[in-house]
Amino acid sequence: MTDLRENVERFWRAAEARDWTAFAATLAEDVVYVLPQTGERISGRERYVRFNREYPGDWHLRVERVVAEPGRVVTWLRFTVGGRETDALSFFTADASGLIAAITDFWPEPYEPPAGREHLVERS
Repeated sequence: MTDLRENVERFWRAAEARDWTAFAATLAEDVVYVLPQTGERISGRERYVRFNREYPGDWHLRVERVVAEPGRVVTWLRFTVGGRETDALSFFTADASGLIAAITDFWPEPYEPPAGREHLVERS
């Protein structure tokens, strides 16, 4: 059995390196990828690898944090494409062998906070 945390870390290293063979090796054959914000769902290793391989632009990612428990991992990424950096949260679950069985990605858009709390916060 593969440790899911280690497998997810290999997944992100392979994605950044564009090593699609190593990337595919982290995934269950029947992996399911879900993007709740766009309503998209991709089923199957081959389609999910192709989705990433064909993603447009010169993109890069950096893992900021990994939180893991048995069978589940969450990662916080900094993702850069076209000079624009954004955050992403990815939720992973494993199959019985420790391969990635499901991924749910959230790509939150930055927004301006409501007025009236400036005296309580610092802005980066």
